Amino acid sequence: MLNNNSIYNDIGQLLFNIAPDGAKTVIMKAELSQEGDHCKYEYDYINQSNDTNWFSGGARANTDMLNYLVKLRQYFIDNNLTNGNPIWTGCIVTVDIEKAKINIDFKYEPFIEE
Repeated sequence: MLNNNSIYNDIGQLLFNIAPDGAKTVIMKAELSQEGDHCKYEYDYINQSNDTNWFSGGARANTDMLNYLVKLRQYFIDNNLTNGNPIWTGCIVTVDIEKAKINIDFKYEPFIEE
């Protein structure tokens, strides 16, 4: 049975797997299209010196992440977790590599600058 915890775990594991060496935190910003057929991404990480740098997730990671985000958004819709409001269109995912914790902040309007 699919649940939101398994999707959160998949998202966290993917970000953990693509994290650059020396990363202690990974931050991904993502904006999904309404149709769920494409997504804009920004990937950043914080290293041991607390410097923030960007990195590329890569084509495979972007495709997998798109699939996870589409599943998560559909889970919200299927389980009436929107409380009658429009569904989220993006998110900021933060993974604390050292503590193995994930946080997802959902966004309801565009926020990634072109």
